[in-house]
Amino acid sequence: MPIIETRNVNKTYVTGELRVEALKNVSISVDEGEMVAVMGPSGCGKTTLLNCISGIDDVTSGQVFVEGKDITTMDDDSKTIFRAKRMGFVFQFFNLLPVLTAEENVELPLLLSNERVNGTKKRALDMLAAVGLQERAKMRPASLSGGERQRVTIARALINNPAIIWADEPTGNLDKKTADEVVGLMRKLNKENGETFMIVTHDPEVGAVCDRIIHMRDGLIVDDNGSIHQIAKEIRSMG
Repeated sequence: MPIIETRNVNKTYVTGELRVEALKNVSISVDEGEMVAVMGPSGCGKTTLLNCISGIDDVTSGQVFVEGKDITTMDDDSKTIFRAKRMGFVFQFFNLLPVLTAEENVELPLLLSNERVNGTKKRALDMLAAVGLQERAKMRPASLSGGERQRVTIARALINNPAIIWADEPTGNLDKKTADEVVGLMRKLNKENGETFMIVTHDPEVGAVCDRIIHMRDGLIVDDNGSIHQIAKEIRSMG
């Protein structure tokens, strides 16, 4: 059984008389432990796909199965609990709370999942050590570099031992050297821990380290195992 499966998923946004078909009959399957890149030009539906599969946004029609559970049948509270326990998220702009230290930011998912408070500090420190930031545990985000902040975000995403990590343009706000380090870290953690990664990205170099590339255009899946060189050329030609 795949860990992620969508069946004929459609997502339409309606504002007044304007209708935007963001996803059109999208059917994909991702196996456990895969590291998959979702690529394509801006506005093609990449982030919408991630949001719909992870349950952040509702689909208009179709089904989404995560670990065999149809999340399209869950209510909002059930989806929130499922995400907190089984999923981790990495964002382009980090989404760290500025008043909290790195350690406290990493602890947050455990506290939201009603984990016993006594165990959260050690687990947070262990995760910061796993991403090479044990010496920065007491520092707030403003005192960290962009790469360090993204490492904190990755540690936070992994703290619950999730089955799936969703990453939306995780290198989009980083310079090339730092981006390479962050992608290398995600690949290392994927190999060592076996979590499934699904990464929305414009960056062909991110796609190049993944097991597979899903290429989108105009809300459609146009290639489910594309050549990174072919995809990069098309993205550049489309601006």
